[in-house]
Amino acid sequence: MTEAVESMAQGQIKALYVMGENPLMSEAHLNHVKEAFEALDFLVVQDIFMTQTAKMAHVVFPAALFAEKEGTFTNTERRVQRVRKAVEPPGESLEDWKIIAGFSRAMGYPMEYTSAEEIFGEIASLTPSYHGMSYARLEKEGLQWPCPSEGHPGTPILHVDKFTRGKGLFHPIEYRPPDEVPDSDYPFLLTTGRYYYHYHTGTMTRRSRGLEMLCPEGFVEMNPKDAQRLSIQEGEKIRLRSRRGSIHIKVKKTGRCPEGVLFVPFHFQEYMANLLTNPALDPVAKTPELKVCAVSVEKIMEEDSSRE
Repeated sequence: MTEAVESMAQGQIKALYVMGENPLMSEAHLNHVKEAFEALDFLVVQDIFMTQTAKMAHVVFPAALFAEKEGTFTNTERRVQRVRKAVEPPGESLEDWKIIAGFSRAMGYPMEYTSAEEIFGEIASLTPSYHGMSYARLEKEGLQWPCPSEGHPGTPILHVDKFTRGKGLFHPIEYRPPDEVPDSDYPFLLTTGRYYYHYHTGTMTRRSRGLEMLCPEGFVEMNPKDAQRLSIQEGEKIRLRSRRGSIHIKVKKTGRCPEGVLFVPFHFQEYMANLLTNPALDPVAKTPELKVCAVSVEKIMEEDSSRE
C-alpha cells in the first residue's frame, strides 16, 4: 500500500479501486497520502460508510455489511463459519460479490454467479485445503482448514509433532535502527496503536453508542515524570509535532509509557495520529514505521487554542 501511494504521487498509477479500507486515515504521513489520492484520475471506493477515503472518490459503491448478506467468515484460527443474512441491505447497497460481478461484466468479463454458495463451491474445488468444505457441512459447525476431503474433520492445530513443511525455516537478520530517532528538535519517541474498544480506523466501532460511551476520545499517553518536567497537567491540550505534520491532543499521564515515549491511538478522526507517522518502509515486509517516529511536545498558548 505504501509503495502504491508513491506510485500514485508520481503518476504511475492513474486509477485505484479501494474495497473496505480507509487509507486516508490508516496510512503513514497522511498529508502526502492525500496529495497522492488527489493526483489520481479515477478513484472507486466500495464500502459500507462514507469514510474519509470514500468522500474523495469519483464513484462510491455502497456495500452490504455482515448482517445483510449470506456467506462465510474465515478467522485467524483458520475456522470457516457461515454468516447468515438477518436484514435486507438498505437503499441501493449490495453484497460485495454482486458489486464485483457487475463491475466485471461492465468491463467485459462476465461473472454469472447466482449466490455466495456457488462462489464458495468454486473456491473449495480449486483450493486443496478447502476441498472437504461445503455449505451443507458448515451449516452444522465451523471447520478449520486444511480440510482436504469430505469426511475430514478439519485441522484444529496446524503444527503438532512437526512443522507442516518439515523442519522450521529460520532467517538470521542484523538489527537495523529505526529510520527516525529522537534528537534535540524532536526529543520524544511516538508509537501508535489501538484502544481496546475500537478497531482500526473506527469506521464501524465509533458508530456504536455503547463503545463510544466507554471510549469517546483518545489521548496522548505520557509518563508522569515527562509531564512534570514540561509542566503539563492531566487533560491539558498540547501540540504534537513531527517532521510531517502536527495535531492538537489532550494529555493522559500514565506509567504505561516509559520516560521519553508517547502513545497515541489512531482511531480518532478528531486528531489524525498518522499525520505524524513515518512512511519509511521495512525492506522485506514493506510495512511503514507506524510504531516509531520522533516528535516534539509544545504547550498551546491561549491564542493558538482559540484559533483551533
